[in-house]
Amino acid sequence: MRFHPSSLSGPMLVEPEPIWDQRGFFTRTFCVSEFAGHGLTTSFVQHSMSYSQHTHTLRGMHFQNSPHAEVKLVSCIAGSIYDVIVDLRPQSPSYLKWEGFELTASNRRMLYIPSGFAHGFQTLKPDSTVSYMISEFYTPGAASGLRFDDPCLAIGWPAPPSILSDRDRHWPLLTAEARRTELLS
Repeated sequence: MRFHPSSLSGPMLVEPEPIWDQRGFFTRTFCVSEFAGHGLTTSFVQHSMSYSQHTHTLRGMHFQNSPHAEVKLVSCIAGSIYDVIVDLRPQSPSYLKWEGFELTASNRRMLYIPSGFAHGFQTLKPDSTVSYMISEFYTPGAASGLRFDDPCLAIGWPAPPSILSDRDRHWPLLTAEARRTELLS
């Protein structure tokens, strides 16, 4: 596997290195020693999937508050997504900055997202399935989110969302410094 740091501090784009032959290929998608060798979390207590039927479905921007903050390893196993992360760590040099990545079934890239980041994605093709390895159990009382269209973040989505949950549509906007510093407290 190849590990590529993102422009934000902490996340990594992970590229499997398939070994091809006449049958197709074989590749590792996770290895404790390789992840640990890059200082990454190696314990994942949940594996979840989401399926989106329509192009431009938007899910996010989600995170769990401390002490339930999650590390995620995200991959697109069918279709194609534009995956976005936002740094919510107040002491980070990339605080409130975002970065987007195209994850597809064909490029097999995975995004390692440390705790302290909001995460969301928009489907680029119909019938897209996303796989998540997650370091913490889902805790409903710790679940939170950011508005996908918050002007303080100015995320450059590929298209207006075709489908968006009511919950994701109504997360509060980041309009005051006090709100920004309370995100993960």
